Amino acid sequence: MRRIVARLFALLPILLGLSFISFTLIAIIPGDPVIALLGLEAGPEAIAVLRAKYALDEPFLVRFGAWLWAVVQGDLGRSIQTGRPVRAMVIAALGPTMLLASAAMIVSLLIAIPAGVIAATRRNTPADFAASIGALCGMSLPTFWLGILLILGFSIWMPLLPSSGYAPVTGDPALALAHLVLPALTLGVGLAAATMRMTRSAMLEVLRADYIRTARAKGLTRRAVVWKHALRNALIPVVTLVGIQFGQLLGGVVVTETVFSWPGIGKLTVDAIFARDFPVVQGAILVTATLFVVINLVTDLLYAALDPRLRGAA
Repeated sequence: MRRIVARLFALLPILLGLSFISFTLIAIIPGDPVIALLGLEAGPEAIAVLRAKYALDEPFLVRFGAWLWAVVQGDLGRSIQTGRPVRAMVIAALGPTMLLASAAMIVSLLIAIPAGVIAATRRNTPADFAASIGALCGMSLPTFWLGILLILGFSIWMPLLPSSGYAPVTGDPALALAHLVLPALTLGVGLAAATMRMTRSAMLEVLRADYIRTARAKGLTRRAVVWKHALRNALIPVVTLVGIQFGQLLGGVVVTETVFSWPGIGKLTVDAIFARDFPVVQGAILVTATLFVVINLVTDLLYAALDPRLRGAA
């Protein structure tokens, strides 16, 4: 608990620094959100009223301080384009993104862990070469190209799955799963390639360890040595990679969400940037940054669960 509390307090200056940097970058983006909303023919009085409404006529530090104080109170502001609360917009977009990210990680791990273990235990065999070539292809394929191929194959040539859109799980689970399959496969294949290579490298190192030879000498079966003893210790670097990948997915996979018209937080952020809707951009960045650092904290805690030697490292 002391370790968790200490890490949580250490996250505060990180989030503060990220907020200030993102607020600064947004402030220097060319374009005026008021002009983008009202149009070029808007009168100076209307422009002045709207700028005062959103405090855009205040100095930079004053605006940042007011925004930060509102965030502490749980208020992320209101959208300049729609007038809706930013918090509600971000939460609505975060649900589809978390669903897609979780499904993509499940697909990735179901492919990567068995393939990495098989490639390591059968080193320099056709199975190892096939897994390595598959991983290389998965890392080389652009996600937008793979997504388009999947749409052509399973939505047009064989109309089995919808090509785009999103359906909530709370409505029709079967329809939600049908919409989820193609984008999850698009992301999961690319993630599985990197995870498989990491699993293979970690397993090769662990299989050469002394305690693995001891386990074999004690008469344990090959399955028990590989899947119980070796894999558990090899998962520490894999967990690090998976944590980073999952944080990046929650940050918004803009290309995949655009190809499949998935209403996630990445698409929300890009649309807000084009519309110069700065409160939405700032709120989305803050929420995704918070999720990313929290996932890194959870990843560190998983180390101790996988390796008892690390439990006293705090």
